[in-house]
Amino acid sequence: MTEPRPAPTAADRGCAVLTWGLTKRFGDRVAVDALDLAIPFGSVCGFVGPNGAGKTTTIRMLLGLVRPSSGDGTVLGQPITDPAAYLPRVGALIESPAHYPSMTGRANLLALARLGHLDPIVVDRALERVGLRERADDTFRSYSLGMKQRLGIAAALLPDPQLVVLDEPVNGLDPAGILETRTLIRSLADDGITVFVSSHLLAEIEQVCDHLVMIQGGRLVYQGSVDDLAGDRGVQLVARPEEAAQVDLVFAVVRSTGRHAEIVGDEVVVEAEPGWAGDLNRLAMGMGVTLVHLTERRRSLEDAFLELTGSASTSTRLGEVGQ
Repeated sequence: MTEPRPAPTAADRGCAVLTWGLTKRFGDRVAVDALDLAIPFGSVCGFVGPNGAGKTTTIRMLLGLVRPSSGDGTVLGQPITDPAAYLPRVGALIESPAHYPSMTGRANLLALARLGHLDPIVVDRALERVGLRERADDTFRSYSLGMKQRLGIAAALLPDPQLVVLDEPVNGLDPAGILETRTLIRSLADDGITVFVSSHLLAEIEQVCDHLVMIQGGRLVYQGSVDDLAGDRGVQLVARPEEAAQVDLVFAVVRSTGRHAEIVGDEVVVEAEPGWAGDLNRLAMGMGVTLVHLTERRRSLEDAFLELTGSASTSTRLGEVGQ
C-alpha cells in the first residue's frame, strides 16, 4: 500500500527529490527500508553506503525502473508513480555508458537525440560541455575510459535536465579523469542543475558534494550538509614521540586527563580541540617525552561513516555497488 502523501511544506518545495517511507522488498528481503529523502534543488548530493546498502535500488525507483513496494515521493515536484511526468527533465548515467564502438562520439549522441525527439543542436552543446568537441568525430572505441565516461555524461545532458543522476561516475578513472569529472559535476551545480551522485569513493564525495545521504541495510543513517557533518566530527590531535617505546607513556598521560585516545602505530590519536595541543606538549615534556610530531587532523568522511554505520572496514572504498 502506498502511504498517503503529506501536505508539502515550504522546505519540501525546495527539494528536487523528496520521498517518505520509500520501501522496496524482493520476496522476504527488504532492499530499501522506509527511506525519507530530501535533496535540495541545485545541490550536489552524495549518496553513499556499503555493499548491498540499497543505493542502486533507490536510484532505480526514482527513475521509474523499479516500482516501490510502499512509500511515496516526488521528483522535480511530480509523483514517482508517474515517472513520465518528470523523466524528460532528468538525465542519468547508470553504471558504465553503453555506446556503439564503431560509431563516433557525435554519431552516438545524434542517435540518442533522435530517439528522444531532441533537436540535433543539443549534441554539439553537450560535447562542448564535457570537453569532447575536438574528439567528437573519433570512434567511441578509441576513447580512453575517462572520455567514455564523459560521453556518458554528455548523453545525460542532452535533454537539458534539471536533475542529473550519476551512478559511480569516477569508478576506474585515473587521477586526471577524476579531476575532470569533479570539475564537470561542480559546473553543473553552478548552473543550477541538481546532481545526485552515488559513489563508494568517500574521499571523492567529500571533495565534490555539499549535501550527503548515507544509508546502510536500506535505512537512512545520515542526511544533511557535508559541512554540518564536518562540524559534528570535530578534530583530533595526533602525537608521535621521538622514541616509539614512549607511545604508551603519551597514551597514559592523555588518558589521565579523562580524554579519549587510542594508539595507532607509533602515534597517539586524541579526541581534543586544536587548542589543547599546547597542554599535551607540556604534559609529555613533564613525563620526559619529546614529541617530534604534533598536529591536528580533521576527521574525514570515512571516519564519520564508520562511526555512523559501525562498519569494520577501514578502506575509503566501500566495495562494489550493491542492490
